[in-house]
Parts: sequence; C-alpha cells; structure tokens
Amino acid sequence: MATRHLELILWLARHQLGLLLSLLAIAVAGWVFLEIADEVIEGDTKAADEAIILWLREPGNPHDPIGPHWMAEFARDITALGGTGVLVLVTAAVAGYLWLDRRFGALWLVVLATLSGTALAYGLKSTFNRPRPELVPHLAETFTSSFPSGHSMLSAVVYLTLGALLAQLARAKRLKAYVLSVAVLLTGLVGFTRVYLGVHYPTDVVAGWSAGLFWAVVCLLIARYLQRRGAVEEPE
Repeated sequence: MATRHLELILWLARHQLGLLLSLLAIAVAGWVFLEIADEVIEGDTKAADEAIILWLREPGNPHDPIGPHWMAEFARDITALGGTGVLVLVTAAVAGYLWLDRRFGALWLVVLATLSGTALAYGLKSTFNRPRPELVPHLAETFTSSFPSGHSMLSAVVYLTLGALLAQLARAKRLKAYVLSVAVLLTGLVGFTRVYLGVHYPTDVVAGWSAGLFWAVVCLLIARYLQRRGAVEEPE
C-alpha cells in the first residue's frame, strides 16, 4: 500500500511540475512580448535595433552582410524554413502521417494549432503595422508589416508544437531531447536570418519567438487536456 501511495505521489508531482512549468512559460512569454511591444510603440528600441542590423553588415557598406559571400544565400535557404509554403508542406506531411496512423484527434489539433497561430500572427502584424527596416537593403522579399516577425512566430508555433508532440512518442530521454533541440534550433535559425537579411528588427524576432512560444505551449496544454478526455490519442 505504501508503495502505491509513493507511486501516486511521484506521478502527481511529475505531472503537476510539467503543468507549472508550462504555465510559467506562458506567463514569461506573454510578459516578454508585451514589454517589447510597449517599448517598440514608444520608440525606445530603435537605437539598439539599428545598431544590431548595422553590426551584421560590412563597415561602410550596408549592401554587404558580414561573412563569406555564400552566407547570404545560405541565410535565404534557412529563412525559407519559416515561410508559409514550407510550413504548409511540413504541417501537411505531419497531418498525412497522423491520418495514415489513424490519429485523427492529433491531426485536427496540429492543423488547428497551425491555422490559429497563423491568424494570430497576421492579426498582430495588422494591429502594430510597424514599417520594415530601411537602414539596409533587404536581401529577401517581404509582403507584410514588420512586428512581430511572422517567420519567427510561425516557426515557433509549428516546430515547437510538432517537436513536443513527437517527443511524446519517443521513449528514450535522449531522443526526446534531440527532437526538442532540433525544433528549438530551427526556430532560432529562422529568426536570426530575418535580422541578417535586413528584413526585420531584432525586437520583431524576439517578439515573434515569444508569441510563438506562448501559442505553442497553450496548444500543448490543450492537447494534454484533450488526451485525458479521450478526444486526442495518447502516445503509445
């Protein structure tokens, strides 16, 4: 009996700790986004934003980014991983896998998380309507306003959500750590390239990461709730 009680206590502690960490992540991400948004509206970040953008260009030549000549092309390849087309393909590929595996609840969760995150990103862009940086030439095409970075936010929503869901399917801790590390790395690289290519201010990117993390964790908490209700399949 004592052993069963101990196992129950450990199980509750483990799950409650996960819930507390998730709520902490939501609170911190939301706070960071609101703080940055407030500073951006007041114009207090302009000097630091511009200094970082110029630091990534050759002194006296804003047309030329630092690094070898192939770096700009490499950055464009990486930044495409946060573009709408690539994210649609990634989401569709995962949705197809879940459909074939008959995990229909998880399939709809992934699709709705991505669609709602996209709607939120464009809604925030329309609300703040911050102009793109004009300090240096853009090395990639842009079509929307600057704040927050849509590439950074949507890569966080998609890759972190998918990474967390895949980590649930992995049994070994090293595999869980690997999957989550890849998701974080992809999200980080996409954000960095947006600044390197001169199409976003650093605060746009950090705000995008924060909003994306906020939404990804919210979606994961919803997933855990729906799993307990039986509406979304538990990992085997």
